[in-house]
Amino acid sequence: MTFRVLPIEPDVLDELRKSDDAGREPQIRIEDDEYGQPLRCCLRRSRPGERIALVSYAPLRRWARDNDAEPGAYEEVGPVFIHAEACDGPKGPEWPEPLRGDRRVLRAYNGNGEILGGSLLDGKTALSERTADDLLLDPEVALVHVRAVEHGCFLFEVRR
Repeated sequence: MTFRVLPIEPDVLDELRKSDDAGREPQIRIEDDEYGQPLRCCLRRSRPGERIALVSYAPLRRWARDNDAEPGAYEEVGPVFIHAEACDGPKGPEWPEPLRGDRRVLRAYNGNGEILGGSLLDGKTALSERTADDLLLDPEVALVHVRAVEHGCFLFEVRR
């Protein structure tokens, strides 16, 4: 199966840079950590000296609106890092190596935005992209969110 790896859309990023999904102003900082933060705009890690923003983001909100879905309590709002100013986005549609990590949760959602299930990847299981592919084989799965295990943060979305 062919899937698409999707960062946060540029128009949504523009909104978040003004006011995040919790109605707050972004928290701007200059990256000073050599390891960096996972950026949801370009699907790579931030570099020292870059201006980044910490914002609250509801990953299902706009998808639900565009698909007449009602995720209800599944419409979570959580922290994500993005560039403080517009960037060029990801280099390509492939799985973002810099955000792979050893421990990930892939969460599958149905067409109404409700959680159907998912997979815990702990570094001993199959590659994340293969697991996403397996989840998307189920016709009831509309999309998959890839999240960090330790903090539960949304990293990016995968769709057919």
